[in-house]
Amino acid sequence: MPTISIQGVGWDLSDATRSDAALRRFLHGLPGVDQVGAEARAAALGTRSIKTTAKAQAIDLAIRMVDLTTLEGQDTPGKVRALASKAMRPDPTDPTCPATAAVCVYPDLVGVAKETLTDGGRRDSDVHIAAVATAFPSGRAALDIKLADTADAVEAGADEIDMVIDRGAFLSGRYLQVLEEIVAVREACTQGERSAHLKVIFETGELQTYDNVRRASWLAMMAGAHFIKTSTGKVQPAATLPVTMIMLEAVRDFREATGQMVGVKPAGGIRSTKDAIKYLVMVNEVAGPDWLDPDWFRFGASTLLNDLLMQRTKMRTGRYSGPDYVTLD
Repeated sequence: MPTISIQGVGWDLSDATRSDAALRRFLHGLPGVDQVGAEARAAALGTRSIKTTAKAQAIDLAIRMVDLTTLEGQDTPGKVRALASKAMRPDPTDPTCPATAAVCVYPDLVGVAKETLTDGGRRDSDVHIAAVATAFPSGRAALDIKLADTADAVEAGADEIDMVIDRGAFLSGRYLQVLEEIVAVREACTQGERSAHLKVIFETGELQTYDNVRRASWLAMMAGAHFIKTSTGKVQPAATLPVTMIMLEAVRDFREATGQMVGVKPAGGIRSTKDAIKYLVMVNEVAGPDWLDPDWFRFGASTLLNDLLMQRTKMRTGRYSGPDYVTLD
């Protein structure tokens, strides 16, 4: 790993991960977050408006960025089949409507999603299959169980794994334990010829401070995360504009330091087209246009897609669709 400068101190990133003490010094040496300033900037970015033509493009981009999600104890194979079909063809009446980025389910339902997205033995869609793992949403399980959970999901056909960090370990300052667990889960994402991308969930509503969000972001990226993700959607507050802004600053700074891009996924509580566009403006302004791509930015959502489809229809036809136009998730 390269050498970077944090507040005038040079760090070799590989040295920073060699001990708990070194990792603590590095993470606590990151610049502190000005809470008032961060919230003010996020609020200001949220007031930006975009022109009608740009709005149409933003809606289609947001649809392509959605990880269409169902993570309930009452999930059934039928519900997952319906969700996967909707992910492939969000608006069956309009062939120009793009598919979503992924469908996100529990590991035991990955096979059902794969079957729905497969035709004649081959994947008939670019929609990815994401699976939550590592004792989602609490993360309270032994490491061997978390690794088995991950391996089972990848073997069943998951293209992406959304893992949760051990917040208790993180908040107790056991940073190296958290980092080593992420490294181990990333290794478990490779099963034979199959390899899944790893999204690391912080559960920012439990991290207590913006400084902790910045530290968790750097820790996960140093451990090899492909994406960093705000929340499970099970704890409030979930995704917020200030938290997402801090994570976008982290991935921007990490690329400047290392040359490596890492994606960002806000999840939980993003329900309207208006909110989605606020996030896209923030991505462009904070991280830069390179992140305006489903490979580098996602929305974890269940109901957001419905509003995007209704707004898309309004722009295309000049009228709002009826309440039964889109399927209920």
